[in-house]
Amino acid sequence: MPDSRVPRRRRYLVCEPRHFAVQYAINPWMHPDEPVDVIRALDQWQALVDTYRAHGHTVDSVKPVPGLPDMVFAANAAVVVDGRVFGSLFHAPERRPESVPYEAWFKAEGYDVYHPESVCEGEGDLVPAGRWILAGTGFRTTREAHSEVQEYFGTPVISLTLVDPYFYHLDTALFVLDDENIAYYPEAFSPGSREVLARLYPDAVLATRADAMAFGLNSVSDGRHVFIPPGATDLAGQLADRGYVPVPLDLSEFQKAGGGIKCCTQEIREIRS
Repeated sequence: MPDSRVPRRRRYLVCEPRHFAVQYAINPWMHPDEPVDVIRALDQWQALVDTYRAHGHTVDSVKPVPGLPDMVFAANAAVVVDGRVFGSLFHAPERRPESVPYEAWFKAEGYDVYHPESVCEGEGDLVPAGRWILAGTGFRTTREAHSEVQEYFGTPVISLTLVDPYFYHLDTALFVLDDENIAYYPEAFSPGSREVLARLYPDAVLATRADAMAFGLNSVSDGRHVFIPPGATDLAGQLADRGYVPVPLDLSEFQKAGGGIKCCTQEIREIRS
C-alpha cells in the first residue's frame, strides 16, 4: 500500500454563484419551493477556490450571467483534453444558454470549441481517465455524443449506463483518483456497466450509498489530495487507507440543485509534456 502519492498541478475553471438559485426541477435533488441561501453558497464556493489555490492549483473564472442559476456548475459546460474543447448541448432547455458565455471564455483564451450535434453535458458525463474517457448515459448525455467525443479526441470512449436518477450524471457516481484508478458507487450503474468497471478497475475504491448520497463521488483528486464532502466519511477513510489525503469541503448548499465539488469545477487539461 503506498504511503505517499504525488499531486499534479491542475488548472480549474469555475463560475461564481452570484445568481445561484433553484428555479426549476430537472433532477430529484431540486425543489424550487425550498429556499437557497446565496450568501452561504458564495462562502462555500469561495472556500473551494481558496483551497484549490492553497494546494498549488490555478483557478480561472467565468463571469456569471443573470438568469442562468446553474451556471455555477462549470463542469457541465465542456470537456477539455490536450487543449481541445468539446462543448455542451444541454438536455434541459433552461440550461442551454449556459454554453454561450463558456464558449466565449474559451475563445477569448485562444481555444477552438467543438459544437456537439447530440445532447452532451461536458464533464458531467465525460470523465477523462488516463488512457480513455469514461462516458455516462441514461439520463442526460446520449450514446451518439459518446461517438462524437471519440471521433473528436481520438481517444477510446467507454460507455457506461446510469440507472439511478439520483445519480443522473456520471460525475455524481464516479470520480478519477489518478491515471490508474477511480472511486465509484456500483449500484448507480447497469449490471453490464458494473462488469465493465470491475474489469477495468479491479482495485477501485467502492463507495456506499450513504457516501454517494452525500455527494462523495462528486469529489476532485489531484493525484494525492482528494477534495471531498465532509459527509462521505467511509469513503474518506478508504481513501486515507490507500495513501490519499482527504481535504473536506462543505458545498452542501449546492446539493439543493444536485451539485457538489466536481460540478463546480471544470478541469482544463493542456497537452502534457
